[in-house]
Amino acid sequence: MKPQTQAIVETLVRRYPALGPLSETLRRAAAVLCDCHARDGMILICGNGGSAADAAHLAAELLKGFLSPRPPSPEQHLALAHQLGDDALARRLQRGLRAVNLCEASAILTATANDLDPELLFAQQVFALGRPGDVLIGLSTSGNAANVTRALQTARASGLTTLGLTGARAGRMNPFCDLLLDAPETETYKIQELHLPLYHALCAMVESECFG
Repeated sequence: MKPQTQAIVETLVRRYPALGPLSETLRRAAAVLCDCHARDGMILICGNGGSAADAAHLAAELLKGFLSPRPPSPEQHLALAHQLGDDALARRLQRGLRAVNLCEASAILTATANDLDPELLFAQQVFALGRPGDVLIGLSTSGNAANVTRALQTARASGLTTLGLTGARAGRMNPFCDLLLDAPETETYKIQELHLPLYHALCAMVESECFG
């Protein structure tokens, strides 16, 4: 891990001392996402309510520059410039990780709920999109969201690495998470308040390692 990446963890713990025990899991989660990116894998993300908003936020931070610019590689720059005859696109586009927020696909969400089972809202997408070596990030403040749990179960069976963001109380989803970032709070809004700095740090760490 680069020194600047380690500094991100140290800054997080300094600002949020309660998250100190999660430092090593955060490092491992960053390594998993970096490995997924290196193999051109996909990161799938899901949650409900406020956690669905966090899923969208997290996906957006992965898809483009977060703290640093991520200019195209020299090869990408040349290919983009060749298409236009100048480098106008190459100077503005940024590299990203292949992140998909499963909460926003309204057609497949409603079709799954109507034709199959509402519990399978995210699991169906994971089953169709996920491949061995990909990553599923499931957010549930209670740890008991049935649709997130089903998605994690499906991901495990399909060879994906699973990362859970939850709270201090052990929930149904916990046994299906390879890595668990369990914020040390029990009230929903307090858990969500800690999820934000956790996944911001995660995005910053991945950006530092992959694009720094």
